Amino acid sequence: MAPHSSPFARLREKFEEPDLECRQCGYLASNSEWHVETTGGRVQYQFVCPVCEAAEVREVRLKE
Repeated sequence: MAPHSSPFARLREKFEEPDLECRQCGYLASNSEWHVETTGGRVQYQFVCPVCEAAEVREVRLKE
């Protein structure tokens, strides 16, 4: 981890896995990449399987 990485980068590192297995079709995606979206009140990470296009979503909501 870089010493001056942003909070979003650190959170993303927690989700990164060397290989990610699709829960729908079992495809093992090496070099998986999560896409991030934020509204300020939540951070949502999404991985879309390149084979079956099933999406896995992980979301963190900030306390209000």
